[in-house]
Amino acid sequence: MRLDRFLAEATGQTRTVVKKALHRGEVTVDGEIVKKSDQQINGQAVCLEGRLLGEPKARYVLLHKPAGFISATQDDAHPCVLQLLPPELCRGIQCAGRLDVDTTGALLLTDDGQWSHRLRAPKHACKKVYQVDLAEPLAMDVATLFAEGIMLHGEDKPTLPAQLETVTATRVLLTIQEGKYHQVKRMFAAVGNFVVALHRLQVAEIVLGDLPEGQWRYLTAEEVASI
Repeated sequence: MRLDRFLAEATGQTRTVVKKALHRGEVTVDGEIVKKSDQQINGQAVCLEGRLLGEPKARYVLLHKPAGFISATQDDAHPCVLQLLPPELCRGIQCAGRLDVDTTGALLLTDDGQWSHRLRAPKHACKKVYQVDLAEPLAMDVATLFAEGIMLHGEDKPTLPAQLETVTATRVLLTIQEGKYHQVKRMFAAVGNFVVALHRLQVAEIVLGDLPEGQWRYLTAEEVASI
């Protein structure tokens, strides 16, 4: 890791601030003053004004994704969700899972690759709860079909059992354990309906709650440990 990035993540300061500290000779690496911001750090003792800095902690973020933003670090057609985060938080952070550009709600981001893999790995079967608005009233047998698993177009095996709860004739809560491409939309298309709005309320034990659209917060230690 570059020294300026290490300092920024260990102190919570911007790279501009830490580069000024480097220029002033306030940073030592293994006891030697270092002013080069691009020096690589790999386990050395780094001190700022004589204070030993620990390894930067991994970051875990919950974002309330608005419609129109893509779950990626860059894209030519749409704004990216990282644009909703402070610049100093964006370094090295990635989406842990995805939401379609028109889907809103709970999106997780982290720079902990192992945690992200656990979240997305099929064997862990993390539940995801969606609020789904439909074009047509829900047919009577759909909840049973989803609970049994349905075959999606282009797949070689049915979906895992899903739980469907009716809110109104055209609004439901759907809990799934997978993250196939466009899965929710494809599930309802397979039973002759059409999703007009999709909003993710929960991932595993991490609940969006009243977090405003476009805003973010750090996960609690308990939420991180739940994955």
